[in-house]
Amino acid sequence: MSIASAKPVMSDSARGEIVELTEDVSGSPYYNPDIAPTPRSGRKWGTFDIAALWISMCACIPTYMLASSLIAEGMNWWQAVATITLGNVIVLIPMVLNAHAGTRYGISFPVYCRASFGIRGANIPAMLRALVACGWFGIQTWIGGEAIYKIASVFFPSLQHLSAGFLSINVAQFGCFLFFWAINMFVIYMGIDSIRVLLNIKAPLLIVLGLILLAWAHRAANGFGPMLSQPSAFDPGQPKAGQFWLFFPAALTGMVGFWATLSLNIPDFSRYAYSQKNQIIGQIIGLPTTMALYSFIGVAVTSATIVIFHDKPIWDPVDLLMRFNNPLVLILAMLSLCVATLATNIAANVVSPANDFSHLWPKGISFRTGGFITGFIGILMQPWKLLADPSGYIFTWLVAYSALLGAVGGILIVDYFLIRHCKLDLPELFKKKGPYWYSDGVNIRAVIALIAGIAPCAPGFLGTVTSLHVGQTWMNLYSYAWFISFGISGGVYGFLSMLFHGEAVE
Repeated sequence: MSIASAKPVMSDSARGEIVELTEDVSGSPYYNPDIAPTPRSGRKWGTFDIAALWISMCACIPTYMLASSLIAEGMNWWQAVATITLGNVIVLIPMVLNAHAGTRYGISFPVYCRASFGIRGANIPAMLRALVACGWFGIQTWIGGEAIYKIASVFFPSLQHLSAGFLSINVAQFGCFLFFWAINMFVIYMGIDSIRVLLNIKAPLLIVLGLILLAWAHRAANGFGPMLSQPSAFDPGQPKAGQFWLFFPAALTGMVGFWATLSLNIPDFSRYAYSQKNQIIGQIIGLPTTMALYSFIGVAVTSATIVIFHDKPIWDPVDLLMRFNNPLVLILAMLSLCVATLATNIAANVVSPANDFSHLWPKGISFRTGGFITGFIGILMQPWKLLADPSGYIFTWLVAYSALLGAVGGILIVDYFLIRHCKLDLPELFKKKGPYWYSDGVNIRAVIALIAGIAPCAPGFLGTVTSLHVGQTWMNLYSYAWFISFGISGGVYGFLSMLFHGEAVE
């Protein structure tokens, strides 16, 4: 099979037209109903639904707290918000591009990967994405469980005095974490339609809660307090004077990495969109605007807490809400946060890995089973440790996995847009020995390109997480991890595809 024949001629010629599967491929071992292409009758998501998806996922506690990690490292408020906004404008580009295949062909992320990595090789990017999602699932579940724990502590103060177990957290904290985890598992059991309903409820809920907090803080503090006028630690005369451009690349990469996960598996959602116009406009409305607004709310409210409580800034909205004395207000606010966290968690951190794990063994693992696997791995990753240190949160977690996902994104976009010109043979994506089978089901060119993109970032990662001495050049490259891996992997893949164009790959 030649690489040239991997670009099938479709009966439809309009790039934006929706293509439906008309051939029965249900007997294929690489098919199950959960990863089957979404038919036209299943396209129920309009512009509002796509925008609500992003508003729901962005309006969450990690976004509220995101600027805190930047300010803790020395930025002032506007530098932090601007960095977050720029990062999300950048990641919006691959987000919209990768969504195209999902909307046109109704395919999920792992099936989309089959065109470039091979039908079996697609498991490589799918598992990279899935393991990152498991980490995020654990983080969000921990946040939701912590909210429940703090509500319970108001009425049962003795919970705070229970001994810490071998996991270094309070027994009651771990119990609340498992309780919220069980709620997540129930929603997974209910299926994808319940997720869409949950998102549409949550989207306005947390935005309203955030704006109420903002209005309260402004009134109670007679302004937003000293934080908004605090100078950057990188300004002349400050502790980190002249070091801004050393910190900024890693900070920006971390902000891109925040949604680098979804920039890959966005087909898992765009496959339900009515049209390309719906997914593009919905994402533009929902992603960068909500991230900018909610991160600003986090900064502004936090700055006001210094004035209101005459204490250290309170970055965690759960801790802030604990300062309210009215039990009814406290319970309603905490329940709102739990619902909001639940919706974000299911949409952002379950849908993709559920599809990815299902892709490993389509006939044996359903979407639901894949979701349960995600939940169990999320516990094992001990998410409370990932959130323990703002610096580690950026440099170890966000930047590290951005190198992996940037490499995958570069390959997918080059393959789909530059090599195949947005044309896929839908039935062949589910067949053995077809144009997407390559050699034993794996496209070795994609694997080489993936390794080439990740390799320059590996020394910097080792220098960050270990005591190993690594040259400054490698550490500087690591600061640009997503950009480096995206560019190198995409370039190497494109070069290899052109170099061996027309030669046998089987």
